[in-house]
Amino acid sequence: MDLVREIQTAVKTGKVVMGYRESLKAVVNGKAKLVLVASNAPSDIKRDLAKHCKLSGAPLLEFPGTSWDLGAVCNKPFMISVLTVLDPGESAILDLAKGEG
Repeated sequence: MDLVREIQTAVKTGKVVMGYRESLKAVVNGKAKLVLVASNAPSDIKRDLAKHCKLSGAPLLEFPGTSWDLGAVCNKPFMISVLTVLDPGESAILDLAKGEG
């Protein structure tokens, strides 16, 4: 299973939020199904998200590329440091998070 393709499918067919503040809100409110963090995101953002994800039970994955790469995968002309999946749509991205890929 390809992480990039699954992210693109989730963005097209599901419901995602982009950005640290929106993602943190979704995690704290218990709506996040999966949180993806770009590899070059600031360490304080990663640490803060990891703490909240642990409390809420939402899986946290590190995207292997930079925030520019994550933005490009989402078909956006800007950097995305954090992407949170609220509804996976037709993608199997949640299976990837469980390690079934």
